[in-house]
Amino acid sequence: MKTLGKTTWAIPGGHIPLRSTGHEPEFTSRDELCLLNTSDQEANVEIAIFHADREPVGSYRLKVQARRVRHIRFNDLIDPEAILLDTDYASVIESDVPIVVQFSRLDSSQAEKSILSTMAFPAS
Repeated sequence: MKTLGKTTWAIPGGHIPLRSTGHEPEFTSRDELCLLNTSDQEANVEIAIFHADREPVGSYRLKVQARRVRHIRFNDLIDPEAILLDTDYASVIESDVPIVVQFSRLDSSQAEKSILSTMAFPAS
């Protein structure tokens, strides 16, 4: 299979709602990444988090096996520090092999839940 994607992606619109309604963990408010690695090599991925009022945090490091997809909740990123809830942030995702990155948000802060999904910006 042909290797698809880019090595650097940006997502400027991060924000995890503080509140959630419904059963956990399936209805926990969250931001989420979907990483697709179509290459024949394992992808080493680093995520940096940018804030409006302080220096970037990271790198959050993870792997995506060759020819696999991996979903990661930003809520689960805790090392070097947990992602702040109810705070605007942005992220830059870098990989040593091309990958495809999709961003999703589930907002369950009200009984009427909403979900959005979009492709990240392929920077390079």
